[in-house]
Amino acid sequence: MLAIGPSSLHWRNGALIIRIDEIAAPIPKPIRGEIIIEPLGINQRVFTLEALGAHCWRPIAPVARAAVNLQSPDLRWRGHAYVDTNAGDEPLEKAFSSWTWARARIGDGAAIFYDAEKRREPPLALALRVNAAGELEERESPPVAPLPKTKWLLSRRTRAPGGVARVLRDYEDTPFYSRSLVTSVIDGSPVEWMHESLSLDRFANPIVRLMLPFRMPRRG
Repeated sequence: MLAIGPSSLHWRNGALIIRIDEIAAPIPKPIRGEIIIEPLGINQRVFTLEALGAHCWRPIAPVARAAVNLQSPDLRWRGHAYVDTNAGDEPLEKAFSSWTWARARIGDGAAIFYDAEKRREPPLALALRVNAAGELEERESPPVAPLPKTKWLLSRRTRAPGGVARVLRDYEDTPFYSRSLVTSVIDGSPVEWMHESLSLDRFANPIVRLMLPFRMPRRG
């Protein structure tokens, strides 16, 4: 179990229960409710992203179902989901200058692309195909597909067959991080996926650090 302030996460009968009790920013209003994640399979494999700093990544539930039940705002939603975790022996910005990650739902499974620019080691390029049971298979990474910069002029790219992809919608747009809905063609069919870009160079900037409490408020 993990509790941060009034919000918490815990496992119950094989499902991850996320209880949310927060105040939104910048307009203060309550966000309360529960999210239930039901993994279709649990992956035990851990990937080493950067050996010198012992940075690791584990896609715990690369294929899962989600049920969102919020009371404030009144919102109900069901769909597919994904759970992963990162861990390391030092701050991320010491080992990486940037990374991009993407997950596409393909039939009953998924595809995951993970690229990282490291400060002390060669770049990382990882492509995984996941079946319906959550089992992973490493594959050769598709070509790099450039994406337009964000409103904050954050550079973005992804991996896609033929090196072609398109941004459909931006969900999160900050000076150092973006999360977007991207589309391309995989195995001959149009596919939409979640994509994130992270600049650790920008994250380490003192001016950006001063902005974080306003974007992600802390509770005493």
